[in-house]
Amino acid sequence: MKEFAALFTAIDQTTKTTLKTKALAAFFETASDPDKLWCIALFSGRRPKRAVTTTQLRAWAAEQAGVPLWLLEDSYPIVGDLAETIALILPPASRQSDLSLTHWIEVLRGLHDVDEETRKERIFDAWDQLDPTERFLFNKLITGGFRIGVSQKLMTRALAQATQQDEAVLAHKLMGGWTPETTTYHDLIEADDASADESRPYPFYLAYQLEGDVAELGSHKDWQAEWKWDGIRGQLILRGGSHHLWSRGEELITDRFPEFARAVDFLPDGTVLDGEIVTWDGQQPMGFSTLQPRIGRKIVPKKLLRDAPVIMLAYDLLEHRGQDMRPVPLGDRRKVLETLLTTLPDDAPVRPSPAIRFDDWKMLADVRSQAREEKAEGIMLKRLDAPYKSGRKKGDWWKWKLDPLTIDAVMIYAQQGHGRRATLFTDYTFAVWNGNDLVPFTKAYSGLTDAEFGQITAWVRKNTLQRFGPVRQVRPEHVFEIAFEGIQASPRHKSGIALRFPRMARWRHDKSAQEANTLDDLKAMLDQYG
Repeated sequence: MKEFAALFTAIDQTTKTTLKTKALAAFFETASDPDKLWCIALFSGRRPKRAVTTTQLRAWAAEQAGVPLWLLEDSYPIVGDLAETIALILPPASRQSDLSLTHWIEVLRGLHDVDEETRKERIFDAWDQLDPTERFLFNKLITGGFRIGVSQKLMTRALAQATQQDEAVLAHKLMGGWTPETTTYHDLIEADDASADESRPYPFYLAYQLEGDVAELGSHKDWQAEWKWDGIRGQLILRGGSHHLWSRGEELITDRFPEFARAVDFLPDGTVLDGEIVTWDGQQPMGFSTLQPRIGRKIVPKKLLRDAPVIMLAYDLLEHRGQDMRPVPLGDRRKVLETLLTTLPDDAPVRPSPAIRFDDWKMLADVRSQAREEKAEGIMLKRLDAPYKSGRKKGDWWKWKLDPLTIDAVMIYAQQGHGRRATLFTDYTFAVWNGNDLVPFTKAYSGLTDAEFGQITAWVRKNTLQRFGPVRQVRPEHVFEIAFEGIQASPRHKSGIALRFPRMARWRHDKSAQEANTLDDLKAMLDQYG
C-alpha cells in the first residue's frame, strides 16, 4: 500500500502528463503482479463493490475521531471529499504496517460476508495502521469513488512503456469483462493469446468536436459524412456462435437489449460492428427519451420491448469473418459493411447507418441544419482513407454538432461544489416563469469561469433566504442562459420537462428576472424538438 500511496502522491503533485506517465511506469516495473493487476483495474473503472454506506462511514469516523457527527458533516462541504475529510479528522495511527494494496482490497471484499459490527471493527483496525495518504486511498476504495486524475489512456501508455508492448495492443487486452478475480496479471498482460476471450470488444475510436470552418478540412471528396445519432454507442460482437453487446463505457449490456440475440441468424460468425443503439419506429429513430427507460434495466418487460424496440445503426465494421478490419481504410471498410448489411431483411436488428451524399461543404451545412428532424445531434465527418484507431485522436474523425438549444432562466437555489471548488457555490437550480410563479426545471454546475463562480459565491452568502442542509435558497435576481442538447417530457420533474446535458452558457447581466423565459416557452421547444 505504501508503494501505491507513493504513486498517488507523485501523480497528485503534478499536472504534467509526462511525469504522471513516468510515475505509473515505475510502479508497473517494481510492484508485485497482484498489485499491478489491481492498479490496472482501479484506473480502468473496475473498483471493488462497496460494502459500507457513506452514512455508516461518516458515523464510524466521527466515533473513532471522538468528534460529534455534525462537525464532520460541516467539515465535509469545506474539504469537498468525504474520503479526505475522514482521513483528516482521524487520530494518528498507533502502529505501522507494510501490507500490500491487494491485501487491503481483500479486506474490503471480505466485508460483504460479515455483520455490521465486524465491518466497523475491521475498518477501525485498518485506520489504526495506515498513514494519512494510505487512509485517504483506503477510504476512496470503501466509498467506491476512486478517481484520482489519471485516465485509462494515460495508464495504458505507462503500462506500454513498462512492458515494452504496443499501446494499441494493450488497449485491446484491457477491454472486455475481466476483473482481478477472473484473471491474473500474466494472463491479462503477458500472455501471447490475449484475444482468447470471444466477448472482448475493440477500443473505441472517438472524435473531436469541430470548432473551425468545415472547409479547412480540405476537399469534401476526401470525407464521409453521416448522422451523429442520439443513442448509445456500442459494439455488437458475434463470435463462437454467441453475441455480446458492449457500451462505449466498457459495460456489457447484452441482457438489456435482447433484440440483438437474433443477429446470429443474419450475420456471419467473426463479425464486430460499431454503431449506435437507437429505438426504432420502423422508419427512423424515435428520440433519446424513448431509449432512456431501457438504459438501466437488466430485465426488460414485454410492454417496453414493444413500445421501445431497438436496432443498431451500424457505421463501421471492425471485424469480418474473424479478420481485424481496423487497419483497412474507411472507404473500403464501408463497402464491405454495406455489402454485409444492405441485403438483410427488414426484421433484422441491424441496419447500415446511411452515408450522407453532398456535393460541397455548403450543401452539407444545409443538411446538418436538419439534424434534429432526423433525431440526430449533428453530423460525423470521417476521412475516407483513415484506419480505425483507438481513443480520441485529432485529424481523421470530427463531430460537427448542431448549436445547442438555449433558454434564459432564474437561479433560485445554490449549493457548494466539491474538490477544488468546495469553497465556492457552483451547483445551481434554475427556474422559469409559470404565470407569477417560478417553476424549477433543471440544475447546472458548469460553463462559468472561476472568477464568475467567485462573484456568485459572494452574492449567495449575502442573499440567502433559507437553508435546506447544504442547499441555499437565494433571491431570484440573476438570469443565466442555459444551453442544452435535448429536451424531453419527464413526470419526475415539477415542470414536466427534463433537459439533456444542461450547462450555463453565460450570465445574463443584461436581463432582469422578469425577462426570463416561461414554462410555455419550454413546452413549445418540447413540441418542436422532443
